[in-house]
Amino acid sequence: MSNAPVAKPRTQIDLEVLRSEWPSEHMVRVILGGAGFGAFQSKGFSDQYVKLHFLQPGLDYAEPVDVFALRETLPREQWPVTRTYTVRWVNEQNRELAIDFVVHGDIGLAGPWAAAAQPGDRLIVSGPGGAYNPNPEADWYLFAGDESALPAISAAIEALPTQATGLAFIEVPGESDIQELSAPEGLIINWLPRGTEAAGDSTLLIDAVAGASWPEGTVDAFVHGEREYMKALRDVLFKQRGLTKNQVSLSGYWARGRTEDRFQAEKRQDIGKIL
Repeated sequence: MSNAPVAKPRTQIDLEVLRSEWPSEHMVRVILGGAGFGAFQSKGFSDQYVKLHFLQPGLDYAEPVDVFALRETLPREQWPVTRTYTVRWVNEQNRELAIDFVVHGDIGLAGPWAAAAQPGDRLIVSGPGGAYNPNPEADWYLFAGDESALPAISAAIEALPTQATGLAFIEVPGESDIQELSAPEGLIINWLPRGTEAAGDSTLLIDAVAGASWPEGTVDAFVHGEREYMKALRDVLFKQRGLTKNQVSLSGYWARGRTEDRFQAEKRQDIGKIL
């Protein structure tokens, strides 16, 4: 008899679009719910993520769709396309959850879907995963990221106690992408509009974190975004500032010049490793 661990079955959650909002020019918030909401089991983390499973157009999937069973019966090129997104917020009482999508015209898969989403549209998700909550024992908090990390940073900021202090550095495309966040008075939010520079091609975020005047005490850092940004900030955090790994949540959400599928594949290679 094999002693190999048995993989836990993944839970498919069938949600429907309830409504959409635009908190800023290049970000759409899709609020989801419906009869399938009960299958979503929140992990209680400020940084929760789900896998979105997009059925490929033109293929006749048998209903009811089981995205995991399809992998046993269909060739890989016909599998639903998977993307990973942060859960912006969950309202258990109203049986709703929100996912924020960065939208740049027709570029990509998830962004255009979200921009065109209408009430009643279906979205299949699985999860959630996640592991981060702000450390209640920290003296102050540091948040840094580009617009891809804005939903996760926003959720973490909103989870802070009212007396919390710290710094946040958020790179966005332009002034119209600055959002209203519910933050403690002691948290200073620095918005960094990059203007005409391409996403992933600026040093604004790196320079801002490296040049900041840090408060005294032990910091809890949440730093996420474009992969090469994260590599540069890794050096700032560990080499320049002398932080330890248990003080830092650091990861790449995407990589400039890479498709999502290539980016995910590279996570297992040296080029994709942040820590």
